[in-house]
Amino acid sequence: MTALTRRRFLFISAACSLSGPALASDARWNGAALGAAASLRLVGLSHTDAAPIIKAVESEITRLEDIFSLYRPDSQICQLNRHGVLNAPAPEFLSVLGLCTALHRASEGAFDPSVQPLWSAMATQPPSENLDEVQQLIGWEKVYFDTSVVRLPVPGQSALTLNGIAQGAITDRIAALLRGFGLRDVLVNMGEVAALGTRGDGTPWNVGIAAPDQRVLKRISLQNRAVATSSSLSSELGPGLGHIITPNGPARDNRTVSISAPDASLADGLSTALCAAPYRQANKIARQFPGARIELDA
Repeated sequence: MTALTRRRFLFISAACSLSGPALASDARWNGAALGAAASLRLVGLSHTDAAPIIKAVESEITRLEDIFSLYRPDSQICQLNRHGVLNAPAPEFLSVLGLCTALHRASEGAFDPSVQPLWSAMATQPPSENLDEVQQLIGWEKVYFDTSVVRLPVPGQSALTLNGIAQGAITDRIAALLRGFGLRDVLVNMGEVAALGTRGDGTPWNVGIAAPDQRVLKRISLQNRAVATSSSLSSELGPGLGHIITPNGPARDNRTVSISAPDASLADGLSTALCAAPYRQANKIARQFPGARIELDA
């Protein structure tokens, strides 16, 4: 799983040769979601017409950050980590936890949101000397949740991070919100990318997948699909120690993995899971999720 921050490596098709010029009537918005740069391109709308929609998007981002952000003390995930229990979890929270269970099983435990205590211990300088004790707190199978409550195994010590999947979940929610306004041709980037419809001229959206050093590794076309990219060494806990953590420590392989899927949350979580799991298991894991496709594994 990822650390408290997670860089993304997608060159979005915005006013560049990858996507063609924007139409004069296209509305654009730039902001942030979960600490990552975020943007929208709304095809066929003037900025005046888009203003109330953008306001609704900003309100929705705030609401979702109040669920998923590790930087907001009163967010649902922070309340859970602080007290070990969260009553009346938001439906969005429960939906992500359910997908986490599927990814945990498919990756044979490599994808595990309960690794936050281990990440925290390894991120301290110098790293904690009690890593064996910390690892006893980890185990997704020890986390209980249903529609009324989420409960961690050791209150005050156990903790979750959803940073390997939450940006995709927010991307999906914003895409759904825009569909609710009747919009069909939209490029949504909330840290992960969802491409709805076309660029306005009937052609798919284009996205360039980039390495941590910003070299474009591959270009893909998207239409009513999402894409997410994870890189194990996009940031480091120490020399050669990547920020994607498994229950056994940092992921062993130095990889950049990009996944396209019908939903951004699946693409996000699956790209993280493949970075965490051994390289040889990638295809086996991806095949368990209909519609998911490995676009890059380098």
